[in-house]
Amino acid sequence: MKDQFVVPARLKTTSFVLMGIGLLTLLIGFFAFSGEHGSTRFWAGLLQNSSFFLLVVLASTFFIGATTLAHGGWQIAFRRVPEAISMAVPVLGIIFFVILMCLIYGKAGHIYHWLDKEHVAHDPILSWKSAFLNPTFFTVAAVLTIGLWILFTIKLRNMSLEEDTWDLSKESGKRILWRNTVMCGGFVVIYALSVGSTTPWLWLMSIDAHWYSTMYSWYTFVSSWVSGISLIALWVIYLKRQGHLPYVSEEHLHDLGKLAFGFSIFWTYLWFSQYMLIWYANMPEEIIYFKPRLWGEWRPIFFLNLIINFITPLLFLMSKDTKRNWSSMTFITVLIIGGHWMDFWQMVGPGTYQHLVFPWFELGIGVGFVGLIIFLVSRQLTKAPLVPKNHPYLKESIIHQA
Repeated sequence: MKDQFVVPARLKTTSFVLMGIGLLTLLIGFFAFSGEHGSTRFWAGLLQNSSFFLLVVLASTFFIGATTLAHGGWQIAFRRVPEAISMAVPVLGIIFFVILMCLIYGKAGHIYHWLDKEHVAHDPILSWKSAFLNPTFFTVAAVLTIGLWILFTIKLRNMSLEEDTWDLSKESGKRILWRNTVMCGGFVVIYALSVGSTTPWLWLMSIDAHWYSTMYSWYTFVSSWVSGISLIALWVIYLKRQGHLPYVSEEHLHDLGKLAFGFSIFWTYLWFSQYMLIWYANMPEEIIYFKPRLWGEWRPIFFLNLIINFITPLLFLMSKDTKRNWSSMTFITVLIIGGHWMDFWQMVGPGTYQHLVFPWFELGIGVGFVGLIIFLVSRQLTKAPLVPKNHPYLKESIIHQA
């Protein structure tokens, strides 16, 4: 049984090439984009990619937390995969924080219009929102949020590795379940209060500061969550094809496919509900968000977003056989991640640089983040056995049937 992962030379080379493309794109963009309009696209591209990929890898920590609180056993055979992915949170969290602070204290009013004090003073809506849309609140909220994400992620990972050294007694099993339940309970509360509530409002929705939607955070959460599930599935498929994860079968892949299918439908429910309510009310202060996206240059992206993130997963994952096919799941999970990357692009672009452009810069930066995630996750996979042999629910996972 291949229980210890060694990074293949090809995978390592791929990660370096992708990171190289990202760095080259960053340098070209830095010199190519000059003036206020150019710098707007430069910083918007960094904001979009750093926020998206941070939330995607954070979804693995949430996956661990949610399945632990549900006393799920089916995922234990590949639990080390979301653990390894989650350990990209510290690095991506720091990267995002640096980008956010550059925007806030670099007076990037072209990204966040509420940073312009003179403009805020003459704008009743922004003046009222200035209680939380201000640099101090933003900084404190970012430090607390990202800091807690990193703290809980590292703690859960260290606890899992520590448990490998314990015995298989009944008392050890109870202790593993209890302390994981307590720690995961704390994280899920933090996750709900941040990703499911305030964080998307501050980091992304405040780009269009005059507009608001109570469904925005749920929409953002589901977009990153279904992408996170797809990322876990991709790594499980890759490791299985490399001869690892002997206890993982089509049954586990089937369940990951069901999660991807179900939350793609839930994403569509939120997409439609947010749009339908605003369309029905037809209030000027609400429709401003959809004007450039539905009736402007971004109209093709708006509907392509629906086709990729709803219609394709609906038709593709409805079949049981597709969810149990390793090649088919590879295709659809890559498509889901790409589709929701595009979703974040159309969430950021129209409110910043406004005009629809070919996203060579945004794609290049995104490729760089993909390379960084591959590098970080593959390194983490080498640091521990791929099967948590002492977990009391391992047997349940081995005999699992979807």
